[in-house]
Amino acid sequence: MSEILQPDICVIGAGSGGLTVAAAARALGASVVLIERDKMGGDCLNTGCVPSKALIAAAKRAHTIQHASGFGVSAVELKVNFGRVNEHVKNVINTIAPHDSVERFEGLGAKVIQGHAKFIDKRTVEVEGYQIKARRFVIATGSSAAVPPVDGLDGVPYLPNENIFELSRKPAHLIIIGGGPIGMELAQAHSRLGCEVSVVEMFDPLGKDDPELTAIALRKIAAEGVNIFARTKIEKVEKKGQNIAVSIIRDADGGDAEADSDDKSKEILVGSHLLVAAGRKPNVENLGLEEAGVKLKNRAIRVKPSMKTTNSRIYAIGDVTGGLQFTHMAGYQAGLVVRNALFGLPVRQNTSIIPWSTYTDPEIAQVGLNEIQATKKYGKNIKVLRATFAQNDRAIAEKRTEGLAKLITDKKGNILGAGIVGANAGELVSFFSYAIANKMKVSSLTKFVAPYPTITEIVKRLGVAFYSDKLDNPWLSRLRRFNKLLP
Repeated sequence: MSEILQPDICVIGAGSGGLTVAAAARALGASVVLIERDKMGGDCLNTGCVPSKALIAAAKRAHTIQHASGFGVSAVELKVNFGRVNEHVKNVINTIAPHDSVERFEGLGAKVIQGHAKFIDKRTVEVEGYQIKARRFVIATGSSAAVPPVDGLDGVPYLPNENIFELSRKPAHLIIIGGGPIGMELAQAHSRLGCEVSVVEMFDPLGKDDPELTAIALRKIAAEGVNIFARTKIEKVEKKGQNIAVSIIRDADGGDAEADSDDKSKEILVGSHLLVAAGRKPNVENLGLEEAGVKLKNRAIRVKPSMKTTNSRIYAIGDVTGGLQFTHMAGYQAGLVVRNALFGLPVRQNTSIIPWSTYTDPEIAQVGLNEIQATKKYGKNIKVLRATFAQNDRAIAEKRTEGLAKLITDKKGNILGAGIVGANAGELVSFFSYAIANKMKVSSLTKFVAPYPTITEIVKRLGVAFYSDKLDNPWLSRLRRFNKLLP
């Protein structure tokens, strides 16, 4: 006989979103069952955000040493111990892991069950000899690497991002399928650590971001030695001795890589390792969603703005919903669920306030609408304001002048979005995220004082730029003339 548990909330998935719900619910006095079939902390801690940023940090140090001479500093010859780099990555994971551990959440009073959860009806989950009949359920099972339909891929050893951080020996030539944020971050990091790197992308690399911004980052990544094959189709993949051969078709005219054309050239890339970074897919298999009355949309769980599924007892958050795939997005949605599930407060997710950042060097960050999206929605009734990092004294001192910040507003000064490429873009974007979330106008960006010299002065420069075309206003001219008459 299965033991029956009847908690206030049952959370399926102990990634960032699920853990946030569980911790908040316990802090508010709710009883919680937390279920995880694999590692606590989920993808973010074990195979995603944390290890990738640790690897990027190591690569940044290597790059700094290589370019110290530009500051009058003589650096020793660069030597990279890839095994020690791998130890650094693991140490970072191990340092953060206790915060996400079974022991911590049991200490908070949650019942933690390690196993695969499956709904057997609309209000019951079965796992490891338990039947859980909770008042509310939260599905937070995340996503996993999608495998593209490439001929021969199943016949060669390849790495998804879940395994790339297990490498303790430096790849001689890393070929990456996919030029999205994951692919480009890992490409630049491995290149800085001494690997030859090639990236093959069917469409435009970093194609979901503002092309004016991504062009700046991509130029620098290519200048550092990463081979970027944009708009390139993979014809087949096969073993070649101890290596992997990737046959590609390059589109010389920049058109559709799928189309037949005489303007295409075929090449064969031969690498020691192959990384597949071609997107993610929601983890919805074998959850008993049909039995639970939970419907899918585009292979992800369909949710309402309140994060409720088609079964009002069940919520879904994070990657499994098919929306923005960011740790902070899952955390934001977790907060909505806690307020609605425990207190019945009306909630509605607002994706316009969610920022995101790609941690290449220079970083790329965005919140709200970019220029293309704003033009499509508002036509000519927008203003696009720009400030380059080359205009910023701190960026000049740091030799980090490759950068651009863009602010998108309407004619009344309402902030519609902002995008940044440059040093610390992921930090700077929070100014604009805060302003949008609090419905502040562009005038708010002129009212704070930034310490000199800092890169944050760019934020104020953008705010001031909004008013630059108003200096010829006749009323301002009259005011200036009147001021001259005063004693």
